[in-house]
Amino acid sequence: MEALRIAPAILVKLKDRHGVSRSEVEQCFQNRAGRLLTDDRALTKTNPPTLWFIAPTNRGRSLKIVYIQRGASIDLKTAYEPNEVEASIYRRHG
Repeated sequence: MEALRIAPAILVKLKDRHGVSRSEVEQCFQNRAGRLLTDDRALTKTNPPTLWFIAPTNRGRSLKIVYIQRGASIDLKTAYEPNEVEASIYRRHG
């Protein structure tokens, strides 16, 4: 996925803190079936808006993918296994 950009510091955080690989993130983009949701909380509001979704990897691991779309580029902010509140929100609205 050429459009996916992940800063070196984010790659380290994904691996060390969340145990998530770039390949898993790419799989989630390919496997996404629901809608994109916008993170509009005041403390995390960005321009362009921060988008997120929950999707499975090819091995069935659910990940929350958080990113900013800048034209054709996707700037990943984070990816991790969602908690029950996030999963519930996505089930209702995603």
